[in-house]
This record gives sequence, structure tokens and C-alpha cells, in this order.
Amino acid sequence: MEIRPLDGVRVLELGNYIAAPTAGRILGDFGAEVIKVERPKTGDELRNWRLYGGDTSMLYRTVNRNKKSITLDLRSEAGRAIVLDLVSRSDVLLENFRPGMLEKWGLGPEELNAANPDLILTRISAYGQTGPLSQRPGFAAVAEAVGGLRELVGDPDRPPVRVGVSIGDSIAGIYAAFGTVMALFQRERSSESIPLPHRMIDVALNESILSVMESLVPDYYAYGIARERVGGRMEGIAPSNAYPCSDGFSIIIGGNGDAIFQRYMQVIERPDLAADPELADNAGRWKHRERLDAAIAEWTRARTRDEALSILETAGIPSGPIYTAADITTDAQYLSRNMIQHFPVDVGESEPKQVGFPGIVPVIGETSLPIRNVGPDLGEHTQEVLSGLLGMSDEQVRALEVD
Repeated sequence: MEIRPLDGVRVLELGNYIAAPTAGRILGDFGAEVIKVERPKTGDELRNWRLYGGDTSMLYRTVNRNKKSITLDLRSEAGRAIVLDLVSRSDVLLENFRPGMLEKWGLGPEELNAANPDLILTRISAYGQTGPLSQRPGFAAVAEAVGGLRELVGDPDRPPVRVGVSIGDSIAGIYAAFGTVMALFQRERSSESIPLPHRMIDVALNESILSVMESLVPDYYAYGIARERVGGRMEGIAPSNAYPCSDGFSIIIGGNGDAIFQRYMQVIERPDLAADPELADNAGRWKHRERLDAAIAEWTRARTRDEALSILETAGIPSGPIYTAADITTDAQYLSRNMIQHFPVDVGESEPKQVGFPGIVPVIGETSLPIRNVGPDLGEHTQEVLSGLLGMSDEQVRALEVD
């Protein structure tokens, strides 16, 4: 039997899309009972995003794993009463509506606190619950721009581009899960009741992005530096880039450490660069980054991906292939740590298909904890939760479905 750190914690998730559901997924991964409340009939809109077959996307199945799904109309008096009843039996409420929406439905912090004076309320929004922009709507794409990330992604002679995943939502979800666990820890250690403001976790998408922008702002204050896009490089770090090989693949090589650089230049048969005093430190190498990248690319173009990586690995030079999904599914390292876990899933074909899902991070023990279930069907657990947890009769549950 697996023992998970959050066994016994109950989370009520009133969240759509990716940010709050990511937080709920992380809490569920480590044992929390996460009850996801969805709109009747349509559910979370994520069910239809990247839907290539069946009635529920793999994106939804992934982000909402280890959860239960119930359907409730939060705008109705009956739905509101049930939510408050569930709140009284929960440790955490997690939401990512536009600020003011819960209050409009009569489910604001004061009402929730009255139902459960120990409840932790974790809220995710575009700009946070306070401040001049707090009432604005915003998805991760906007937050990534306002937080400073978009300006640094892409090539300098082209408009900024976006990374291929909703990174702003995911980072905010991770912060929300971390904040929730901090609040649970504080509540566990405290001998006194914790005031409501200290049980409210306020996560803003734009601030979540800003927090991972390293020294972007301090560099501006200290040196007047406005960082720019540098393509596959990292500002001020060299040599570190993607390099093409003879078989059409590219590889990533990070040779920017001083000692590593010396070995690296010997490997690519350029001892002259290793001996050049102007390249002895990172500042000098960044200044000569174009020359270095040209020399490295000349070496990689004469070798296949596997040949180049084998030589670099033997010399202890940090390097690796650029994986596709197909590469990940067969990688021995991922498989050894149970990072691809398979479940039968309806994909719109005559029979369920075995689908691999990414494992649980971080690892506790030697391998990823097992996923208990992938994202559930819409309302799959309504009867179980409302009857089993709240004691509602079958007739009462059916009446909600009719309404």
C-alpha cells in the first residue's frame, strides 16, 4: 500500500482550464481527495481542448488525474448550499475564477469561513485579488507577456513567440499547490485558530511568471540592462545552444562552465580555443559566442546525433538529444523511474486504448508514485460524493440532475 503525504486531506476544486486544476492535480498526486466541481452538461472547457477523438481530451485526463468529478450549478441556490456543505467537510477550497465571481454567487471568503473556520482558500487569478488590475480577466498568454517571459522567447530579429505549453498556468498551479501545503503545515503546527487573511493564498499568473525570471528586474535596476531575445542561447551564458548533426537531428550542449569548456574544446578538436585567454571566463565566451557556436556546429555537422552524444558523454560534457513525444515514451531513464504510466482510455475507437501519462513529480522513494486514476468522466462521482459524503438521498441527487 502506497503512503502519500497528503492522505486524509480533502480539497474542493472550483476550477477550470489549467492553473487551479494543476494545483489540484499536484495535491491529488500526493494523496489528497480532490473533488472537482464542474458545470452540468458541459463541464470544464478543457474537456474539449485538443480533442482528437472521443468526448474527453487527453489534456483534461492529464491535468485532472487523481480527482473525483461532480456536477453542480454554482449559480443556483441548491448548488450553493451543497458547496457550503462540502466546504464544511473540506480542508481546502481551490478556485481560479475572475476576482469577485465567487462573491457574486454568495460563496465569498466570509461565507466560506462561516461554513468552515479552518478552511484554506487558495485563489488563482490573472493579476491577484487586489491592485488596480485585479478585476481584469487574463489567460496565461497575457500573463507570460506581462510577467516578462514573452519578450525573451524567440530570435532577436523576429517578434516574440510563445513556448509550446501553457507555462504560465502550470507555474501558477505549482505555486498554488505549494502555498496550500504551507498553509496546511501552518494550520497543523498552530495551537490557535488562524485568522482568515492568513488562510487565503493569493496567486497571480503574472507574478508567478515574474518570480521565475531570475535577475531580469535586478539587472535593470543595477546596470540599466534590458534583456533581449537571443534565440536558442541564454543571455550571458556561452557556449550553450542547439547544434545540428549530420543525420538531420540537433542536440543540446551546455559547455559554459570554465573547466568544462576546456575539455569541450579538446573534444571538438579546437585546442586553440581552449588556450585563448579571452575565452577563459564566461564573460569573454559570451562576447565571442558567434565564433564559438560556429566552431561547435562545424564539429557536430560531421557526426550523427548518437555519435556526437557518445563522444560528449565520455568526456563529461553536459549534452542531450532534443526529444519528441515518441522519444520520451521509449527512454530508459523515464521508464526506470515509472515516469510513463499506462491506462485504458476511451479515445473514440471501438475499444479503449492503452495511453501513457506522465508520472508524478517529485519522486518519493525510488520511482514515481502510481497514478490512481486519470481525469474522470463528467460527473462520474456525483452520486458517490453527494450520497456518501453528504448523506443526500438518490432522489435528491436525481432532482439536481433534472434542474
